[in-house]
Formats: sequence, C-alpha cells, structure tokens
Amino acid sequence: MKEGIVLRKQAIGIVGGMGPMATLDLFGKIIAHTDAASDAEHIRVYIDCHTGIPDRTQAILHGGESPVPYIVESACKLADMGADFLLIPCNTSHYFYDEIAAASPVPVMHMIRETAVALETEGVTCVGLLATDGTLQSGIYQRELEARGMTVLCPTAEEQREVMRLIYDGVKADAPCFETDVMAALIRRMNAEGAQRLVLGCTELPLGFERYGLSCDNTVDPSVIVARAAIKRAGYPVRA
Repeated sequence: MKEGIVLRKQAIGIVGGMGPMATLDLFGKIIAHTDAASDAEHIRVYIDCHTGIPDRTQAILHGGESPVPYIVESACKLADMGADFLLIPCNTSHYFYDEIAAASPVPVMHMIRETAVALETEGVTCVGLLATDGTLQSGIYQRELEARGMTVLCPTAEEQREVMRLIYDGVKADAPCFETDVMAALIRRMNAEGAQRLVLGCTELPLGFERYGLSCDNTVDPSVIVARAAIKRAGYPVRA
C-alpha cells in the first residue's frame, strides 16, 4: 500500500427475516467474532429484517411463490443504504443463489460454500447434514460437500420430520420446550456412522440446539463460519 493511502473498510448488509431470530443471531455472531476493543472498532452493519419473504421450502418443493424478487428488493435497499456486500442468514435460500447474485447490485457471500471450504480445510471427510426439506432435497449442501471429497449422511424420512418440527414448531414458533428424544437419537446415529462433524444447515438449528439442550462438541454452525469470513472481507480483525 502506498504511503498516505488508507483502504476503506467495508460495510455488511444482512438480508434478514428468514426468520427474525436467525437474523438477530447472525448479527450477534458478527459482533462476538470481531476483535474490537471499543464501539468504534466494530463493523458497520445494515439489516433489512424482511419477514414477508415467501417460504423457501414451499417454493422449492411445492410450487410456492418465489422468494427471489423479495430478496433482491432487500439487496437493493441494503446497497442503497451503503452495504458493500451481503449475507443471507437462510441456508435454503441459497438454492436461488445464482439468481439473487446476478440481480444484486453488490456481491453476495455464499454461506454454504464458505462452510464446505472451512470443513475441507479442517480435513473433514464425513459429515452429518441437518437441514430443511428444501435444502436437503435440492442437494445444495451435498453438491458443495461432495465436490470436496466428503461423504454426507442425511436423516431418514422419520428423522427428517422431527428436524422440520424442531425448526418450525420449536424455534420459529418460539416454543419454550421441545421433546428432543428423536433428535438426540439422530445425532447418536450419525456420529456412530462416522460423522466427524454435524452441519446445522438451517439457521434455526443452532438456536434450537442451544435452547433445547441438544448441543454437542462436533456441530458446525454455518452462521459462525460466514460471520467470520465476512469480518475478514470487511477488513476487520477476527477474534481468535
């Protein structure tokens, strides 16, 4: 860098609302993982918590309304505010990533790809994948992980119904309690079958695991991974 030239740090935009708690969670993780000693050392973050974005799984599997125009509208608003690049704290929405990125006026980070790269760097060869029906059946995680040499274990149909219940009837419904026997058994099965890491491939799942006492040592939170990558991209130090 030439003497006297200061590179401008970048601002982050969050396309939120899918759901609101996941949006808040990502913002909190950006703050928590930024190595800052004062308010002024934190990143400028713009958030559009657009709760009217149509359900992504319904759009992928059941012909529901596309979320793309709504997400692009949010992207444009955030860019107008001053965001230099965007994060989307919704794994399932990444099924539409190419359409969104092509229409967005600023770059959009790919949370699923960032997660796959992080796991590859860690040397992981087998993962258990927990996600929505839309994410699982679209194969968006499987393609990124398998392209990097990883075996992907998925829930059975019965187990997957329980994953969806945890997401929709647990976290999204803000239920204070949730019966976790089936989920706990699913975690044990995947670990017994060789999963080195369990990818919580829905932004509500880390919240549900913490709230309902399901946390275990080998879970991977894509929101943490993309938050740390975004901090670096914005030009700020990441907390060790």
